[in-house]
Amino acid sequence: MPHVIYLHSQLVQARNNKGQTDEQKRKHLRMERIDIAIAMNIAFLVNAAMVIVAASVFFRNGMVVNTIEEAHKSLAPLLGSLSSGAFGIALLASGLSSSAVGTLAGQTIMKGFVGLSIPVNIRRIITMTPALLIIALGVNPMYALVMSQVVLSFALPFAIVPMLLITNRKDLMGIFVNKPLTKILGWLITALIVGLNAVLLYLTFSGSL
Repeated sequence: MPHVIYLHSQLVQARNNKGQTDEQKRKHLRMERIDIAIAMNIAFLVNAAMVIVAASVFFRNGMVVNTIEEAHKSLAPLLGSLSSGAFGIALLASGLSSSAVGTLAGQTIMKGFVGLSIPVNIRRIITMTPALLIIALGVNPMYALVMSQVVLSFALPFAIVPMLLITNRKDLMGIFVNKPLTKILGWLITALIVGLNAVLLYLTFSGSL
């Protein structure tokens, strides 16, 4: 989720008061790490649990499911009505969380990078419009979900590379500049992401997928 990088960069500014000591900034950094770790891992666990449970149930019963609606309807006769209800609640929670994060990130980008001085609610409506259009046009939610993840994957380097370039500069970061290990891991992860995107493009255009 590259947009989350921009969003968290904006959220930390609310606590970045002038005149803070280095120790206060270190405490701030520790709290932000805890915040991000909890938020990201909860989202990961919910999404992973939905995918793993649904896939294991359908695979064990030899079922092919092509849409989210089919997954929801198929769980009830296999595991009981409570299972489909739990799946729906988890899906709703995941969707609301993703929508909120995406909307706030879009709001942050328009204000910080594009510099549009328009009311916050208008900015939020603009960032939500593409998703609302997809729903209104009746696009298959599963297809839209997969394509959105592909787009986010290709957009991820455009968020990570500038972040690494900035956080590796001591004239900007001071004592909080990235440690050598962080630099190495950061660029290795970036290279891996770019490499996987290149493989996806090759497989797509070569007809292997």
